[in-house]
Amino acid sequence: MKLLVVDDAPQMLKAFRDILESQGCEVFEAENGEDALAKYVELKPDIVLMDILMPKLDGISATKRIMEIDPDARIIVISAVGKSGLEDECLVAGAKQFIVKPFKVKELLNSINRLE
Repeated sequence: MKLLVVDDAPQMLKAFRDILESQGCEVFEAENGEDALAKYVELKPDIVLMDILMPKLDGISATKRIMEIDPDARIIVISAVGKSGLEDECLVAGAKQFIVKPFKVKELLNSINRLE
């Protein structure tokens, strides 16, 4: 499975890579929403793991744009922001699931498996 991980925190990218590669996934990284759009078009990943607060283009805007490019895109938003209504906003933008950081590895893997 090919996954695109979008997060502006290098330590989070490393953590995702370590977890997902140990499960046999092919992992690609993007550091912001603009980079995510370009890599989505180039790589056509099976699933995108999307952070919300990032420079250049936030995760909600990036999710909307990816959904315009590919209405069948499978995006899981993973964010430390627990603002009221944020989960609904992400789902309306096109995300299939929403996970709050910090998350349990099993929770992440279950979410990915549900979208396979």
